[in-house]
Amino acid sequence: MKNQGIPVILAAIAIQLTLGVAYIWSVFQTGIAETIFNGDNAGAALSFSILIATLSVGSIIGGMLAVKYSTRSVVFVGGIILSAGFFLASFVTAQMPQMLWVTYGLMGGIGMGFTYSTTIACAQRWYPHKKGLVTGIIVASLGFGGVIFTPVAQGLLTFFGGQGVGELKTFRALSVVFLVVCSLGSLFLKNPTDSKTFAATQGAGLSGLTPMQMLKTPQFYLASATLMFACMGGLMMIGFAKPIAVARGLEATAVIGVLAVTMFNSVGRLTWGAISDKLGPINTVIVLLSGTAVLSLLVNVVGGYWIFVLMACIGFFFGGYLGTYPSLTANLFGPKYLATNYGILLLGFSIGAILSSIIAGHYRNIAQTAGDINLMFPAFVIASLCAVGGIVMMVILKVKNRQPA
Repeated sequence: MKNQGIPVILAAIAIQLTLGVAYIWSVFQTGIAETIFNGDNAGAALSFSILIATLSVGSIIGGMLAVKYSTRSVVFVGGIILSAGFFLASFVTAQMPQMLWVTYGLMGGIGMGFTYSTTIACAQRWYPHKKGLVTGIIVASLGFGGVIFTPVAQGLLTFFGGQGVGELKTFRALSVVFLVVCSLGSLFLKNPTDSKTFAATQGAGLSGLTPMQMLKTPQFYLASATLMFACMGGLMMIGFAKPIAVARGLEATAVIGVLAVTMFNSVGRLTWGAISDKLGPINTVIVLLSGTAVLSLLVNVVGGYWIFVLMACIGFFFGGYLGTYPSLTANLFGPKYLATNYGILLLGFSIGAILSSIIAGHYRNIAQTAGDINLMFPAFVIASLCAVGGIVMMVILKVKNRQPA
């Protein structure tokens, strides 16, 4: 019966690969800021942050619909919404730049959310005793999708006229990819039906809490707030890797920064997801927060091509959160309502995404006006302090959680 889960895993991987497009925003940031937002980096970056933020809303809605209908139907509809969002984004003009927030951001995020947590939950049900590893494989695919689509998007951007010209047409091309992959992939998604596997997914001793029950626990607020603080450093680097590299005089190789963040984001998801099965998700998150706090303070210290190494390290630790948190959610609140509960917990990630774009965009504008990229450093200092705050909350969560960490 476990072999029947392989097509499900492969379909989930294919779908998550396409969702990796979310993590290559840095390729579009400068051109979109100049042509659509009249040079406002914060306004342009908000498009990316709204997509990441509304992903959690889509995950909540998608999770509830998957329980009532099916994962297959939800993923199919999610693919259509995502594709439509990117297609409509290709027609946005500088006269109404806010429409990019609605199309790329809101519609893109809702569509991704429909497909993101539902595919994770479906895959976990086939391998309930290897939640960390399975989750790591699935979400690593999303990160690796960024590696695949970075050169693809860069090539399309060049083909369609280059920076400041080709971004919107590239969105249109990507919309076709979303439609095809999500539609075909959804056909292979289903839950296990044999009694042994189904019973295992319910988790002996883990009484799957409903969303309302989860919201009444302090563990939820601690975990969600920690995720809000944890994600800032990684999202800042994902959004501004290319502009930072260009400002450091590495324009010819700046795309390597985007590749470094996305590739090691993917590696981190798989690696830390597997580690969490051994170390425990709470302990794993504490290690990740510690690494993030230190690495964020090195942004102004590292020079030359070493900045790409730092970007890779930040991506590696950032990916660990998204490889570990689904298992943490299942451990704390049970697997039965995982898709919905994880979506609600991602609200912390959503708030962090918005705050990170506002903070990083603000200091990027200051740095750009002064012609000194080092003036963007306070944004990463804030990210480091937030990671330290997250460590404190994880320690409190570990104390409150009576089950093994």
